[in-house]
Amino acid sequence: MDKLTWSGFEKVDMRVGTIIDAQPFPEVRNPAYKLYIDFGDLGVKKTSAQITNRYELQELIGKQVIAVVNFPPKQIANFMSECLVLGVVGVDKDVILLQPGAHAKNGDRVG
Repeated sequence: MDKLTWSGFEKVDMRVGTIIDAQPFPEVRNPAYKLYIDFGDLGVKKTSAQITNRYELQELIGKQVIAVVNFPPKQIANFMSECLVLGVVGVDKDVILLQPGAHAKNGDRVG
């Protein structure tokens, strides 16, 4: 595994956000949801997440997550992803979303 420099790590902008909407995403090859996440002063960003094995749509609303917000937009099927939600990926490819241990302000930086 390549070593990451401190200056390289500082370029990764990870923020806390709250999922305000979650929708099915049937157009993709692997099951996924469309997520709309409120990052406070950074605004609402959208992404897709392959988390359908562990999470139901309705339980995602109001859940705080950690995401990288400074990736360039990426086209996924007919949807433009604007951030990357972080999660723990198990050997069975099941994803557990990373969340703050207590409520945090939307847009707070993870460091």
